[in-house]
Amino acid sequence: MQDESNALAALQDLRASIDNIDAAIIYMLAERFRCTQRVGALKAAHNLPPGDPTREAFQIARLRQLAGTAHLDPDFAEKYLAFVIQEVIRHHETFPRAS
Repeated sequence: MQDESNALAALQDLRASIDNIDAAIIYMLAERFRCTQRVGALKAAHNLPPGDPTREAFQIARLRQLAGTAHLDPDFAEKYLAFVIQEVIRHHETFPRAS
């Protein structure tokens, strides 16, 4: 019974850590989107396209390398970034363009 009790306590501690990490990720994503909103406003004001394929390719390569260093699947990192970029571009497309 003691082993099960210890296992449940350890499980609870691990889950609390996971919850804290999830909260940090959400706040970091919110900060990232605040920055990309400013990028979108700047692009719209200067009539620049919402997407930047050169920047996106650079970011994909950079995140794949970071993922490898962090022992995270680079394909997962690329999928994450593709999802984020898609959302960023969707936001950028809502800004009124300069005339």
